[in-house]
Amino acid sequence: MLLWINGPFGGGKTQTAHELERRLRGSVICDPEHVGFGLHRATPRELRGDFQDLPAWRQGVYEVLDLALTEYGGTIIAPMTVIEPGYLDEILGRLRERGHDVRHFALLAERDTVLRRLRERGLGHALQSIGAGKALPRRDSFAVSNLDRCLARLREPEFAEHVFTDRLTIPQVADHIAASAALTLTPNTDGALRARLRRAWIGVQHIRLD
Repeated sequence: MLLWINGPFGGGKTQTAHELERRLRGSVICDPEHVGFGLHRATPRELRGDFQDLPAWRQGVYEVLDLALTEYGGTIIAPMTVIEPGYLDEILGRLRERGHDVRHFALLAERDTVLRRLRERGLGHALQSIGAGKALPRRDSFAVSNLDRCLARLREPEFAEHVFTDRLTIPQVADHIAASAALTLTPNTDGALRARLRRAWIGVQHIRLD
């Protein structure tokens, strides 16, 4: 089974994916973003745009996930923001045609909730000056400038199943997804401090310097 975790940047995709992997025996994360990073690094900087627009990215993600779903015995988890229905269908639709069990979830929250989460993660320390986009780091500026578009697009029916996360913790979001997919998670035994440290470490591991 494939669990594709969609949602805006700052919406909790990565943390949810790691929570699922931690509590779902035999599961593994296959991050489609890494395919895009590889394509970017192989492309002259002046020619780099949104790697999702490259047919090579969509084909590469499809082939990687098809291989994993065919040869690996456990659940595959793919956290990735995709808001173009055609792009998503080019990957997930083709995987379904191949006979794979594909579950798509879009994590949604109010705009203020997403911005607060960005601040709390330390990625948006400059977000207090939202009106001065030039003061934001490039990645954070991109996230904020595209937030309204992402949230509006992901609320459309073709991006269901929708999971509204404003009042849910990361473990609760994982529980919701697992229940919807008829998967059984191990109990969450993290205390508040351990959960906070775990989320911080996952955040550090996903900092990009290039």
